[in-house]
Amino acid sequence: MTTPIDLLLYGRMTTPWVAWMSEQLGAAFHVTHWSEDDAPEALEELAPKAEIIVGGRFPADTFPAVPDLKLWHIPFTGFDWLKPDALPTGCRVCNTFEHEIAIAEYTMAAMLEIEMGLGAVSARFKSKGWENRAPGTGEDRGELFEKTLGIVGYGHIGRETAKRAKAFGMRVLAASRRAPAPDMPQPDAFTTMDGLDAMLGESDYVLVTLPLSGETRGLFDSGRLAAMKPDGVVINVGRGKVIDEAALYEALRDKTIGGAVIDVWYQYPTPDDPDPTPSKFPFEDLDNVIMTPHMSALTHPMRTRRWQFVADNLKRYGRGEELENVCVTV
Repeated sequence: MTTPIDLLLYGRMTTPWVAWMSEQLGAAFHVTHWSEDDAPEALEELAPKAEIIVGGRFPADTFPAVPDLKLWHIPFTGFDWLKPDALPTGCRVCNTFEHEIAIAEYTMAAMLEIEMGLGAVSARFKSKGWENRAPGTGEDRGELFEKTLGIVGYGHIGRETAKRAKAFGMRVLAASRRAPAPDMPQPDAFTTMDGLDAMLGESDYVLVTLPLSGETRGLFDSGRLAAMKPDGVVINVGRGKVIDEAALYEALRDKTIGGAVIDVWYQYPTPDDPDPTPSKFPFEDLDNVIMTPHMSALTHPMRTRRWQFVADNLKRYGRGEELENVCVTV
């Protein structure tokens, strides 16, 4: 009889999925679980036995040794926090996408809100009524039809957003390191990152989907923001620090760009400061910003898709097949 593969589900985010994963994986896996609500001693016992760990961020300085670990599977996308030297040689790291549908819908909703302002219209109508206006009269609103969307980073999120934007009659431009494959949704025009500034100058909306890396940190500085249209709107769903914090605040404050939709930030909760301001600058005082707390991907269907991907990838591992989304090999 084959010995079951030792799998540790690590962290609070895995807690709701323990029974579901056990059912999905069956007898081929021995599933254990540890969260921050459990005693540290339990982790000291479980982690060294694990062949696979599914979980997110871990304290590299204090995490138990995992000499037999062959796979760390992250149930989300970003891995810029990962310290590979905390994992044993030969260990692979996989990440998980499946958030692109939810973020594409968030992006479309944000652009529609900027064009329509339904929240403000509803609040005004509730408080002031018709204001002596006949039906069909009043202030005009904008449309997405024939507007230009420039997508920076044409990966999973960019491609899903492009499909939806085209359905609204938008012109879609994309800048990325590599051109999309023929079987992927095609933008109306594509450029490498060398042509980014020119693309920004054509775009009514600029969607930033880039991960954080040495190449992308501060990519949008004051000069690059100045390359945008004066009424252009930047939407950041990638990582906050891809856009220089001070430069973005100043461009919005001085209205050298039209506005911003910001879902990813510069200051996040920590154990020492569980409720910081999202930035050292008062973005909340600006009237041309939509601010959300890193929630553009948060839908229940997205979570289900992610965990189904993780389960399917672990089954591939168990069958000795090639894994999907290998992002690091130590």
